[in-house]
Amino acid sequence: MVAELTGRRAACFGECMLELRTRPDGLLSRSYGGDTLNTAVYLARLGAPVDYVTALGDDDLSAGMIRAWEGEGVGTGHVRRLPGCLPGLYVIETDPDGERRFLYWRDCAPVRRLFDPDHADATAAALAGAGLVYLSGISLSLFTGPARNRLFAALERARAQGARIAFDTNFRPRGWPDLAEARAAYDRMAGLSDVVFAGCEDVAALTGRGDPKDVLSWLDGAGVGEAVVKLARPGCLVRAAGAPVAVPVPQRVAPVDTTAAGDSFAAGYLAARLAGRDPIVAAGEGHRLAGTVIAHPGAIIPREATPV
Repeated sequence: MVAELTGRRAACFGECMLELRTRPDGLLSRSYGGDTLNTAVYLARLGAPVDYVTALGDDDLSAGMIRAWEGEGVGTGHVRRLPGCLPGLYVIETDPDGERRFLYWRDCAPVRRLFDPDHADATAAALAGAGLVYLSGISLSLFTGPARNRLFAALERARAQGARIAFDTNFRPRGWPDLAEARAAYDRMAGLSDVVFAGCEDVAALTGRGDPKDVLSWLDGAGVGEAVVKLARPGCLVRAAGAPVAVPVPQRVAPVDTTAAGDSFAAGYLAARLAGRDPIVAAGEGHRLAGTVIAHPGAIIPREATPV
């Protein structure tokens, strides 16, 4: 069944970090980024009402990040400020083909405490108040054991109160202690999701089977009603009602930096669905936005470059 998303307010859940990007002269430029935050910013730029649910420290860098998000139109009322904490940090290095490598300093990031007993109820309430909750495989990897179970319980509560759940597989093996734990978490998450953006490469790394038919079979088995399968070659398959439909990219783009390609695709897709467009049209909008983003350096491109 196609998820009803029209007119809903979104809540993107996850982690945003300070971003340091290596410039051609070898110096570093500072910004911020994180997969679900990137999606939130692009949703806001496309006119979709969206909040960001996360945690930061009480330092000036965290305050600056919040001001920047507010300047983008992202709601920050559910950003918790934890005393004595600092935001996570990552460095991006890109090769001549635009592919990137990330170096992380994030083990003690405050977002990892959002489902500790002291904060879990408030976090769950923030998610339950949304019409659409969007998170990723990276969001899942932030929590372990009881904390991840509390996250799943919060998503179940949100869904019971009428929220729709959208999930991007975005699998990063180094974020997980072992593959079996990741597979179990992804299976449970798929079963809670109304919309899934599934990368063939992600599913292949998880299950050893990344053929699009295998990906669709996994999603069908989990009961996902609206599936977008991102292909290794440019384009995607959309299965919302009946047989999957191939939606190619409208125009090939030589990438400058592929950071946030999937995040921006999800934003373009969800913004179109929130505006009442059907999934096939929404996939085209996702391709259009992602094609613009990868033609610029960094996760968040200049506002004036964002297509509307």
